[in-house]
Amino acid sequence: MPNAHPAIELKGLTKGFGSIVANQDIDLTVFNGEILALLGENGSGKTTLMNMLSGLYRPDAGEIYVSGRPVSIHSPHDAIALGIGMIHQHFKLVDVLSVQENIVLGTVGHFAGKRKLSREIRELCERFGLMIDPERKVYSLSVSEKQTVEILKVLYRGARTLVLDEPTAVLTPQEIGRLFDILRKMREQGCAIIIITHKLNEVLEISDRVTILRKGRCIGTVETRSTTARELTERMVGASVDLSIHRPEPLRSGPMLDVHHLTVVNSDGVRALDDVNFSIASGEILGVAGVAGSGQKELCEAIAGLQPIAGGAILCEHTSLEGLSPREIIRRGISMSFIPEDRLGMGLVASMGMVDNMLLKDYQNQPGMLIRREGARNLANSLVKQLNISTPSIYTAVRKLSGGNVQKVLLGREIASNPRILITAYPVRGLDINSSMTIYRMLNDQKQKGVAVLYIGEDLDVLLELCDRILVLCGGRVTGIVDAAGVTKEQLGLLMAGQTAEEAMRNG
Repeated sequence: MPNAHPAIELKGLTKGFGSIVANQDIDLTVFNGEILALLGENGSGKTTLMNMLSGLYRPDAGEIYVSGRPVSIHSPHDAIALGIGMIHQHFKLVDVLSVQENIVLGTVGHFAGKRKLSREIRELCERFGLMIDPERKVYSLSVSEKQTVEILKVLYRGARTLVLDEPTAVLTPQEIGRLFDILRKMREQGCAIIIITHKLNEVLEISDRVTILRKGRCIGTVETRSTTARELTERMVGASVDLSIHRPEPLRSGPMLDVHHLTVVNSDGVRALDDVNFSIASGEILGVAGVAGSGQKELCEAIAGLQPIAGGAILCEHTSLEGLSPREIIRRGISMSFIPEDRLGMGLVASMGMVDNMLLKDYQNQPGMLIRREGARNLANSLVKQLNISTPSIYTAVRKLSGGNVQKVLLGREIASNPRILITAYPVRGLDINSSMTIYRMLNDQKQKGVAVLYIGEDLDVLLELCDRILVLCGGRVTGIVDAAGVTKEQLGLLMAGQTAEEAMRNG
């Protein structure tokens, strides 16, 4: 239960970017020994508010109090000195440095040798159940492993107030459980914790109170034990929301993509995919389930021409894609779109605005030496209206947009190219309910147009509701391909744990 004295108080905090007011007169309090959840749609101002607390932004108006004393936070270093640590939704890592170098980057007065530092980090990993090799370079890590580094950075600094922006988006259920155990221990020790998440079940499980933001304003704060998921959703959106996912009947007019005995060896020499076989028909959504690191990333990249294959074949309407780059695939007349899990690292150029990111898809196909931007401008403006993208301008760097708006930009651009095959890796990760429902509708629209959709997801409920069939990976091998309408979440869990389809159906 919270102590009498607040750990953090925000009073009247206001922040704007051009004509966009991200936060308007926000009041927020978090107590020592409390976990406070911060809810709101994408673009409601949650991350901006926490960026002011962590020193990345300075408020235009308002005050910040730490332990009852007014403070000025001019930088992340100031925040750390005040015992405030933040784990960001978009990673703040230097790819060319090692894990341990990233963890100590920015700390003052730490002169431990590499061996001692490595030992300290390994001990920290063991203590909190976060396993990673301190010597590995960040560029070689998966998204899940990068998230682990971000968690370790904060824990290493010994923060007493912890802010987590979508911390579970890339974690397995087991890792989420371990993280929640850590947070509960920190709460017991008197730490103050603010967690930003769109997963209402997590809010109800881990938080003591919930503060709701809507369009940059604070709607109110409620006790978690006295509310429900539906009530939180309605307060967050401002209206009743239909949470059901429509699944139209698949067209299945014929196979579009065939994968035969696909084997992929990753950069570490490990078989990330081992003898994978499946097909996707036109007008079908094939879901892929599996714990993190089961080969989902390699599967997407192998099909898209971004990952060399060690064996097997990938066929699009009997045309082999083996050895073809993404550009060569396009030149063969195969229309394929890929939405990677790393939106700002692989999908878009973070420093560019919408217009230039639109151009990336087909600028090489333009006639003449000069790049014509009119088509890209028209497409950017059209996507802003169609998908309700919140941005100060179509020329604003996409890194300044919320996660939901970034995903809309990426998915909108890829769909605008009229693909016949659409590969999506975790397209709703970190998105609010409304944005997620928009993405589901867009995918169903593609399905009804005869597009073959490969959907990599982590929410089993969504996979069961959205997809026609589900392929389950465990350790790079296919443990089963099941009809979504005829399988349970428990049976999928058993397949993800390595049981065969026969065993899962019998035991689940």
